[in-house]
Amino acid sequence: MGLVVQKYGGTSVADIKKIENVAKKVISTKVEGNEVVVVLSAMAGETDRLIQLAYRAADEPEEREYDALISTGEQISVTLLSIILNKLGYRAKSFLGFQIKILTDQIYQKARIVHIDTDVINQELKKGTIVIVAGFQGVDQENNITTLGRGGSDTSAVALAAALKADVCDIYTDVDGIYTADPNICTKARRLDRISYDEMLEMARTGAKVLQHRSVELAKKFEVPVYVKSSFSYGTGTLVTKEDKEMEKEVICGVTYDRDQAKITVVRVPDRPGIAAQLFTPLADENIVVDMIIQNASIDGYTDLTFTVSRKEIKNAYRLIEQAAKDIGATKVEVDDNVAKVSIIGVGMVSHSGVAAKMFSTLAREGVNILMISTSEIKISCIVQAKYTELAVSALHDAFGLDKTP
Repeated sequence: MGLVVQKYGGTSVADIKKIENVAKKVISTKVEGNEVVVVLSAMAGETDRLIQLAYRAADEPEEREYDALISTGEQISVTLLSIILNKLGYRAKSFLGFQIKILTDQIYQKARIVHIDTDVINQELKKGTIVIVAGFQGVDQENNITTLGRGGSDTSAVALAAALKADVCDIYTDVDGIYTADPNICTKARRLDRISYDEMLEMARTGAKVLQHRSVELAKKFEVPVYVKSSFSYGTGTLVTKEDKEMEKEVICGVTYDRDQAKITVVRVPDRPGIAAQLFTPLADENIVVDMIIQNASIDGYTDLTFTVSRKEIKNAYRLIEQAAKDIGATKVEVDDNVAKVSIIGVGMVSHSGVAAKMFSTLAREGVNILMISTSEIKISCIVQAKYTELAVSALHDAFGLDKTP
């Protein structure tokens, strides 16, 4: 007997028939003798519908009310699953974030979990209850409803698994595991049996949509074993776990891409101490995340500075940077939102030379120009023109032989 946390995404609970399928999986886990906590996303498309309503009501909805509105989708899915489980003879009870007391900070739309009170859940588990928790949401110290950002139900599930000291956290989605590339654009993509926390974290940060990167951060921090499985089939899926020596044998484990990129260049920036802080502080104050940064060599006391942000943030980021550029005496600000980020990831990269050269030469052969480069110990990312995204991913997947089982 163990404690299992299961999370089901929006496509898994898109309609009553699919929620009934989820109920069967939950019951199967329960009858095996496990205690079960289920975390649900809103039904597919529901959060988008609520966002559209918010922006029909106002061009810039008040943040507190916006979070209160878009969090309501999960209330529907958790109560429907509870109703179905009870109808089938299994005691189940649904809870919203504030009822559990999933305490977060006060950053609306991107809130981070501070603490989870597990008393209510543990009391129900002792009664044999299947506990169903709304993902994606929490409550701040002033009892305002907050949301955790898109994909936040993954974070809810892993955070609950960590707080409850669960034996495993199963993330059910519309794919049967983690692949070496997006199967939708790379037909040779192969499902991985295992992947390290660090590799999965880089994949999530660089565009893989299977897990939210904050959920992987939590899983690594608290050593929560996470399985990514399909809601629509039975299989072992992919285990996200601690790194081992077997993983190091595979130089590259995957290729990812991210079209949610925009490039901003500040031209002719005075090259003196404190200038970079003046540029980036306004972005930080607005909680705009900056990804890649490149500064050219100084010529005659001036330099160009280029960085990337989410395409969704470009309007606000440009407004802030344009004002900051004027304040520091930069010449102009240029924006390019027709770019994408392509990355290769693998823990084996640390102990193998020539990986970067192979990536760059592969892109060169395909006529793909590299606009920016960023590296870490286990990742190399390149900004390229968006039209070359699929070509770059497929070429790199072939170049590193990712279709072959090691």
